[in-house]
Amino acid sequence: MSIFKKPARMHEKAMNIIIVGVGKVGATLADKLTAEGNNVTVVDKNPKFLNRITTTYDIMGIKGNGSSYGTLIEAGIETADLIIAVTESDELNLLCCTLAQNLGSCATIARVRTPDYGEELPYLRDKLGISLIINPELEAAKEINRLLHFPSAISVNAFAKGSVDMITFKIPQGNTLCGMHLAGLRAKIGVNVLICAVERNSELVIPNGSFELAAGDVISFIARPEDAYSFFSIIGIKSRKISSAMLIGGGRTSFYLTNRLVKSGVKVKIVETNTERCNELAEILPDKVIIVNGDGTDESLLKQENMSEYDAVIPLTGIDEENILLTLYAMKTSPDIKTITKVDHIGFTNVIEGLELGSVVYPRLMTAQIIRTYARARKNSIGSNIETIYRIFDDRAEAIEFKIGGAANYLNVPLKQLKLKNELLIAAIIRAGKSFIPTGDDSIQKNDTVIIVTTHSGFSNISDIFA
Repeated sequence: MSIFKKPARMHEKAMNIIIVGVGKVGATLADKLTAEGNNVTVVDKNPKFLNRITTTYDIMGIKGNGSSYGTLIEAGIETADLIIAVTESDELNLLCCTLAQNLGSCATIARVRTPDYGEELPYLRDKLGISLIINPELEAAKEINRLLHFPSAISVNAFAKGSVDMITFKIPQGNTLCGMHLAGLRAKIGVNVLICAVERNSELVIPNGSFELAAGDVISFIARPEDAYSFFSIIGIKSRKISSAMLIGGGRTSFYLTNRLVKSGVKVKIVETNTERCNELAEILPDKVIIVNGDGTDESLLKQENMSEYDAVIPLTGIDEENILLTLYAMKTSPDIKTITKVDHIGFTNVIEGLELGSVVYPRLMTAQIIRTYARARKNSIGSNIETIYRIFDDRAEAIEFKIGGAANYLNVPLKQLKLKNELLIAAIIRAGKSFIPTGDDSIQKNDTVIIVTTHSGFSNISDIFA
């Protein structure tokens, strides 16, 4: 075992975090968690990985086995606030977290990807005392499933257990919204929605009532799912749920997604090149699922399987380039088809966005985002708890869900009397299970769930929104 670098200087609200495994997810976590002012130590057996990450970020690197007593002690487990195990081995991640709890008093997060553990995750979490178990492929499947409910959307983020959605889409030429000012939007449309962020010519703004919408704007709006359907219908944008989907690639994400789609009544066809995997999927998936053993990148095969007749085509191979090319081919074959592209590498996002692929899902970024949400929530739980954080518009804005608790001087005060920071909106309030978009006469009350959207970063408490 050897130390590669000294620990970072302490931050006022810094947490001591240990990351075991510095693959792509571990490196992304180190980047994001360090940027938020935490003291990060990484552990890995591979000295090349450690050298690369410790020379890039101001963090400590320990060479060793993350499930080893000596390695964890050297990494500072006795004073750690959080340990995150994201090695390639599910069993090692679980063992690492279990050992860490015996050596210290930190919270623990384990990445567990194998479908064999799917039904057992709640049991493992409770019995092993692990704070959070995350499955990237399962999270990607959930995200894709949400996107298929709104075929015109670029992204769909769920808040308050699905009672409110933040949906992002691009305004097409000649749409009803073009030239409309936000101040009169709800009155003209007749649906309770709030446009809370707009990207125009690569510039991101949190708009006010005087903002005028234009063709080509990429907008994010908050609404209840039923109101979102009505909104799309009124402005003439396709909102019909898909009834058939072709998945290219039969990996873990396809498995999780297919089960969800079948339950929703969607006809599913999977194209998978590996014969053994096809046989396995045939055994574990419902009989109504069609499984084709063939090369999903073969144009003649895709024509033979009538790809253009499906409502959605979702490339889920393990190769990003194949997924991107398959999406472009599907869009050329059928302009109205819904495509969702899975991309594992998180570099060159600007290039990928320039290809206008529609919806793109990044499982590694999703994993990092969930873990960052948990870490941020542990920093400060006085007065409110962070339930969810979404980084939107390429990390330039945040949508945060706060659960309000305890006494505070901002409670029961009309919003119009509160001085909020610039570039910030209180987008929705959920009270007693019912959600609404607040006006200036509404107020924040104890036990509310409050959703805010802002270009500021680093909020850990609802009090951070005030000027």
